[in-house]
This record gives sequence, structure tokens and C-alpha cells, in this order.
Amino acid sequence: MNPEALDPHPALPPDSGSGSGPPVGLGFVREAWYVLAWDHEIGASGFFTRTVLGQALLAYRTADGEVVVLEDRCPHRQAPLSRGTREGDAIRCGYHGLKFDRSGHCVDLPGLEGPIPLRVCVRRYPVRVHRRWVMVWMGQAHTADPALLPDNLSCEHADWRYEPGYLHYETAWELIADNLLDFSHLSFVHAQTLGGSEQVARIRPHVETLPRGVRVSRRITSVPAPAYYRPLWDYTGLIDRWIDYDFLLPGILLMSSGACRAGADPMDDSAGIRFHSCQALTPETATCTHYFFQESHLAWQGNDQTTRGLFEGLLRAFSEDREMITAQARNLDPHRPMLALHMDSALMRFRARVQAAIQAEG
Repeated sequence: MNPEALDPHPALPPDSGSGSGPPVGLGFVREAWYVLAWDHEIGASGFFTRTVLGQALLAYRTADGEVVVLEDRCPHRQAPLSRGTREGDAIRCGYHGLKFDRSGHCVDLPGLEGPIPLRVCVRRYPVRVHRRWVMVWMGQAHTADPALLPDNLSCEHADWRYEPGYLHYETAWELIADNLLDFSHLSFVHAQTLGGSEQVARIRPHVETLPRGVRVSRRITSVPAPAYYRPLWDYTGLIDRWIDYDFLLPGILLMSSGACRAGADPMDDSAGIRFHSCQALTPETATCTHYFFQESHLAWQGNDQTTRGLFEGLLRAFSEDREMITAQARNLDPHRPMLALHMDSALMRFRARVQAAIQAEG
């Protein structure tokens, strides 16, 4: 991107770099927690597989309920261990019968006389089940830092209700991150769902740089309510909206948002509604992405039907995003940089954070 290409007052951050270069291909931050799955996806028996940062992973639950994540690759001939069988808490490779315990150590090598070499092992990844997100550390095991787990509070809290969501993108994670970092698109991509007014795009957000990401805040006053609100709040007058979120490495969005009657006190829940959303991007490869999401409403507002209606509306909106981003990805010219404008401040700051983290990892 070239920040000076069009807008004479782009208001771009001083730490965003020149903004030039390819539109995608930032790479991966590895010293970080990534969402592998919702906890309900990994059952009490069998195997669960998913590729993260190009690495084939195998997850399963032990007899005591612990989630184990191993590389889905036998070190012998690199056959998928998920093609094998469970033997208690151990896995028997379905190709030549090597057996690995939950730590990844080989405990049986058919036909071998003598001790099993230590090099016959499978990589085990640090994993935490954190408020319904099964999170895996993709860097070196000894650097796994529980303090870096995200504050996805509404994923498991009595005050909030939601349905968990997942979408698979056939696009690079950076393009999805760009979309989440610039909500001006709500006015156009989501005109009939999340948007409701062009005023969303006309309001410049406040953007703050954080140590591991950015904070974005938007206030939109005296606008019609978007269609998305109707299952919870079918208010026909003008409203004031607020959208506040942190977007953190490696690609986690934690958002508080809501609306109230125009001119009312936004802290008065009787005058409006509030949401809390937790979303996560987990690159599958350089060109495909796992997208985990939920948007919670206050538990005392609405019922199961309300929760289902909001989820269906959110899924429609996020499908609109996926259609646009997929079309964008197919249309990209790798030899032409994107054009940076004033609305790109947050995404450029975040890209700078990604580049700095990757450089620090060496």
C-alpha cells in the first residue's frame, strides 16, 4: 500500500511503515495461541483433525478428559496418525504399527529389539481449553505463555448467551483481518444486515495502538437500526450505536457493541441492547483460513428463539463478508499494491504489529 497515493490527509499511524508491498503474504506469528476448535468439536472418543499454519494436527481426549494435540504425522513414513487406532490414551499408527503415548513418545516399535530411540517421537503442542475455545500454541513449547490467552469472557459466562459459529475461507487470513479492522464496509457489504446506514462509513473511528494489536472505537448517532437487531430489539425510531473492539495478535477480535434510543443513556439497558463478540482467525495455510465467531446478547434479554435468530442473522452477514473477500482475493493483482486511504489506519497499524512479531521470532 502507498499511504500518500490518494488522500491528502490520510491520518495513518506513524508506526505503520511505508505501507508498500504485496497485499497478502505477511506470514504467520507462531509464538501465539490459535483457536483449533470449539470444545464441543472434540469428542470423548475418536480423532479430530485440522490444519493450522500449514501443520496437520490431531486432537483427542484422554480417558480423564484432557485434550491432547499431536502432529498428525508418524515420524517413520509420515503417514497420518489419524489413520491409525486408539489404544487407551495412546495411538497406534495404521501403517507400520508404531505406538505413541499422549506425550508423543514411541512406546512400542514392532520388531525392534532393544530400547526405542528417543528420536522416534511425535511433536506434542501445548493446548488449553479456554472458555470453550480449544487453543493451541504453535511456537516452541517452552515459550507457551498462558498470560497471552485472550479475554474471550462471553464464551463462557452466565451473563451472556450465544450460538458458536465457524466458517471456512478459501482466502488468506490477512484479507479477513483487513475486513475486521475496517468496519466502514458495514454500510455497503451489510446494508441489509449489520449496516443499516451509510453513516457507519462516514464516521472516522478512534484507533489506538496496543502492545499486541489495536483498539478501535466508533460512535454513530441518530441512525436507523440495522435489520440484525430485530430478533432482540424491534425498535423503529432512530438510535445511537457504539462499537468498541480490540484486535490482537495473532488474529483475535474481542468486541463490545450496542445501541440505545437516540439521545438516551447508553448505560441504561432498558433503553437499548448490548452485545459482546469473540472472533478468531486461524490460518489453515497461506491461502485458507478457519474463522471462529460468536456474538452474545445479555442472557436476561430474549430467549432461545432470540439467540437462534441473532445467530442466523450473523451467519448471513458473515457469509456476505466471505463472498466479498473471496471475490477480492480472486481479483487481486500480485504485481499491484493496494491503495491506502484514511479508513486503513487500524489495519496498517495491526499489520505493523504482525511484521514486528514475525521479525522478533527470527
